Amino acid sequence: MNRRILTVILYFLPLSLCAQQKWDLRACIEYGLKNNRSNAVYENEKKAADAMAREALAEYLPKVSLTGSVDNNLKVQQSVIPAGVFGPEPLKVAFSQKYNTNGTAQLDQAIYDQSLITGLKANKYNKQQADLNQTRNQETIIYNISNAYYQIYVYREQLALLKQNLDTYRRQMEITGLQVSKGVTLQKDLDKVTVDYNSAVSQLRVAESNLALSENQLKYEMGYPINSAVPVDSLSQRDIQNPALADKSDDVFQAGSRTDYQLSEVNVRLLEIDQKRIKAGALPKLTGYFRYGAVGFGSTLNPAFTDLNPFSAVGLKLSIPVFDFFKRDAQYNQAKYKSLNAAETLKLDEGKYQLEYENARTKLLKAQTNVENDKRNIDLARSVFTTTDLQYKKGVTDLIDWLNTQNSIKEAQNNYLNSLFNYYQAKMDLAKAAGTLKTFYSTL
Repeated sequence: MNRRILTVILYFLPLSLCAQQKWDLRACIEYGLKNNRSNAVYENEKKAADAMAREALAEYLPKVSLTGSVDNNLKVQQSVIPAGVFGPEPLKVAFSQKYNTNGTAQLDQAIYDQSLITGLKANKYNKQQADLNQTRNQETIIYNISNAYYQIYVYREQLALLKQNLDTYRRQMEITGLQVSKGVTLQKDLDKVTVDYNSAVSQLRVAESNLALSENQLKYEMGYPINSAVPVDSLSQRDIQNPALADKSDDVFQAGSRTDYQLSEVNVRLLEIDQKRIKAGALPKLTGYFRYGAVGFGSTLNPAFTDLNPFSAVGLKLSIPVFDFFKRDAQYNQAKYKSLNAAETLKLDEGKYQLEYENARTKLLKAQTNVENDKRNIDLARSVFTTTDLQYKKGVTDLIDWLNTQNSIKEAQNNYLNSLFNYYQAKMDLAKAAGTLKTFYSTL
């Protein structure tokens, strides 16, 4: 009995430890890369590419076919032997009987088919394409999980700031309520503070709702059960780590580092191979074959199966395309222009990716500066509020001035939160534009 209890405890211990652990960004991404449902889709694509490779190779391997037939000649066909061969009159003769059986086994082997040989070259690129699609999916998972994770952090920051504001309004409501009860101030002053307090409560509820939505979004991107809690650790992100960005003059962007660009390159190669394959279809094809079979005849069914006459043959088949009313030429031209367009699109993409990178880099630099400035503005607004609050308590200034300085803090906080979100968004956009999302994950 004790051993059974111990076994149960040891079984559930890892689950309890997992439930207590804090999920940082790396842990969330690691879980998502293993459990996101899209992984199965791209894993199946890789298997499909392997199957395509085997299919292409099979066209150049031996093929064995078996055929069989049983004929019941309801009316046996007769042939006519002209007069003078076996007599003065034409002679009608049946060269078959009522029942006829035929069984054949044939082996065919392609000896030379340039279109098949060219098509085999596409196997390597099909596999590369499947691998790159899987890599792009992993990058998408990293990008989406990171954005959802950073959203949670920003909403938690917003909740912390809103709770500080609520405490400030609550204390002021208590002070103003006391002053109203003593007749020192008017009820309208208490109402003004209460209005701002209620607005802060509403903002807090909206922030809590947004936080819950962001947590659900994170769980979805991770492939994590929606109804289970993910204890995200935002403490490790408490201090903003500004990335060491290189000087713009020293920075060199490589379009080839982007998975999208690599996929376009593979597509160009596949279209070039397809163009060559169609062109090779005009060349002669040589095939070897070996055939073995047997035929049987009988006026009844039994002899047609028991009295069989075997036959066999071996030979070569040469097929030379001569004229197909320009069908192949039209197919070749279609493949040619698709290949040319793919090459031009690749050049356009290179410029587009360069533009995306430069824009993302500029946005990150700007967002980084805005976060620093807006953070300083919060400290400055709080400093002004501390002075105003002291002046209000001494009766040097009025409640309007006190509310205005508190609203300045709220405005500075909103600007800071927007800048913070834009900063993290720009950070991920730059990693995406540079093709370094997997590097970003590995360095967490």
